[in-house]
Amino acid sequence: MLPRLAEQSVRYIEHAAADARPFFLYVPLSSPHTPIVPSDAWKGKSGISDYADFVMQTDDVVGQIINAIDTNNLAEETIVIFTSDNGCSKAADIDELAKKGHRVSGPYRGSKADLWEGGHRVPFFARWSGEIPPRSHTSQTICITDFFATLADLLIDDIPDKAAEDSVSFLSAFYGQPIVSDRTGLIHSSISGHFGYRMNHWKLLLARGSGGWTAPKESAAKQQKLPAYQLYNMATDPTESQNLGSEQRDIAHKMYALLRTDIEQGRSTTGPETTNDAEPIKLWKSGSPTPDL
Repeated sequence: MLPRLAEQSVRYIEHAAADARPFFLYVPLSSPHTPIVPSDAWKGKSGISDYADFVMQTDDVVGQIINAIDTNNLAEETIVIFTSDNGCSKAADIDELAKKGHRVSGPYRGSKADLWEGGHRVPFFARWSGEIPPRSHTSQTICITDFFATLADLLIDDIPDKAAEDSVSFLSAFYGQPIVSDRTGLIHSSISGHFGYRMNHWKLLLARGSGGWTAPKESAAKQQKLPAYQLYNMATDPTESQNLGSEQRDIAHKMYALLRTDIEQGRSTTGPETTNDAEPIKLWKSGSPTPDL
């Protein structure tokens, strides 16, 4: 599938260059998701594992797409964005990769499906020749949901009040400027639906464990009588090793109240209230704290 995706993407770019009209190419790569099946030409390339071979092949596909943009003289007119939707899956054999010197989540805790950083922090690269300064970066938090507002900010004057209610434009970051947002916090969840709320450098998790596939899972965490929620200062504790929930209960309470407000309003940005996709929404999947936040 990867060779086909590369071939068709390159062909599309070549046709778009000849057409001279604006184009949009979305390439949802099937890799390195399971099944882990690097092509024969890539097997053994990494010297580490099939998964590492598959990642190398994925990088090559991205390289072919970028090369097609450049060779067709489209670089200055084309924004290229590469990102992912979640952290690495345990199907990659994370422990074995670590033994060979590759930590899939870097210094961060957890992996795909978890509330911890390894489940949600993903690569995000953007290239726009002549507009985005090379090697520039921002430390502000963004989310994939922000694509909508960003593209709208770039291409059209305005969007309906009830469209993309959780989306914030990060277009200003391309020019080295701060992202202006009226969104107080960012809501995310684990594969089991346990909620997380990030506000600046604070991160509140309504779960006793990972909320996902990494130990302790919720059932084990409950047996261990771990606290009903976790609060981390990501500026001083990026590895999420020190739960400050009991020490900074006021901050946890404030963030919990903001999360509830966002859910009640059906949106996390300023605008008319909307309805959620599902009602009612259960905030505490593993039991609420005593006393409640």
